[in-house]
Amino acid sequence: MMPKITYVETGGTPVEVEAEPGQSVMRTAILNGVRGIVGECGGQAMCATCHVFVQRVDGVDPAQANLPEMSDDEDEMLDCTADPRQDASRLGCQLAAGTHFDDIVVQLPESQV
Repeated sequence: MMPKITYVETGGTPVEVEAEPGQSVMRTAILNGVRGIVGECGGQAMCATCHVFVQRVDGVDPAQANLPEMSDDEDEMLDCTADPRQDASRLGCQLAAGTHFDDIVVQLPESQV
């Protein structure tokens, strides 16, 4: 079974996409034409244009999920996002399908730039 990513657009419309194992939330969005993810730096945690708000991970609250610990670089970049940072903020380039989750729901911010 392929990992699944659900992107919730700002209007509330969910876009469900199957992801290749090891592929990031950011890269999956770009390859599948999901609007709302830019990924200017290509996944190097250097631009914050793949900012997402994690809602659910494998059926549980993100605080209870087994997501990787946030790196110092990711933490710093989240302070530079176009939409204000929230507790559930992450960079989509740092979350890999099949490695960090099998099923994730992320809310897209109103703006990435």
